[in-house]
Amino acid sequence: MTTLTEIIRNFSPTELYSTPSSWLQGRTTYGGLSAALSLQAVLKLAPSELPPLRTAQFSFVGPVANDITFDTQVLRQGKSATSVAVDCYSAGQIALRSTLFFGHGRQSNVCHELTARPQVSTPDDYGQPLDDTFLPSFFGNFDVRFTNGVTPVSSAETPELIAWVKLKDVVDVDPQVVLLAIGDCLPPAAMACFTSPAPISSMNWSVDFINSTKNIGGWFLLRSRSINANHGYSHQVMEVWDEDNNLIMVSTQTVAIFA
Repeated sequence: MTTLTEIIRNFSPTELYSTPSSWLQGRTTYGGLSAALSLQAVLKLAPSELPPLRTAQFSFVGPVANDITFDTQVLRQGKSATSVAVDCYSAGQIALRSTLFFGHGRQSNVCHELTARPQVSTPDDYGQPLDDTFLPSFFGNFDVRFTNGVTPVSSAETPELIAWVKLKDVVDVDPQVVLLAIGDCLPPAAMACFTSPAPISSMNWSVDFINSTKNIGGWFLLRSRSINANHGYSHQVMEVWDEDNNLIMVSTQTVAIFA
């Protein structure tokens, strides 16, 4: 199995790259890895040192699998913020289009946090009761412990998945690259209501970074909630906390479901 560390160590945005089979989701690259490589491309090709990544939008246009390259363009670089566009090409066709916004912090009198962390125990208190026959290949790169008794394809009444997650064997990778690789690893929350496996496809992913973290090899608590499903699409909200109960990342996503 090729680790994220090995992928990042050998990654060059402008050289042809093909995703290892252990990071595939069906016929395409796992979306979290595609997003992580888009950020890594910016970090490698940026004209100067960038402030922290604050928010990013990823549009999954087509399959990302073989002969992949990344093209970056600085859209605007100001005193406090920089905007960068990244196009990912697979076999010469646009497959992923991303926009990333980097910004310095500033003093503010407004400070609040209204998202409540789920009340769960430590990761050691949970197992992983999953039938891996329907899990995508990339899932093996993560240690996942579901905490609320709800798992994918469990006929649940509530479309919500909560799990402790950590990457296996990761060192010397930018923390925000790691967070993008982790943040999309849970199956879509709507799959909790599935009665049998069925295809899904992520359409987009909008990510906001709230606090920083350096513990790239540690556990993160992920919650994914579908807030609406209709016409074959599910719209979900996703949140990530670290082991110290800090809210690290929030995101939204539209997923096409075929169930």
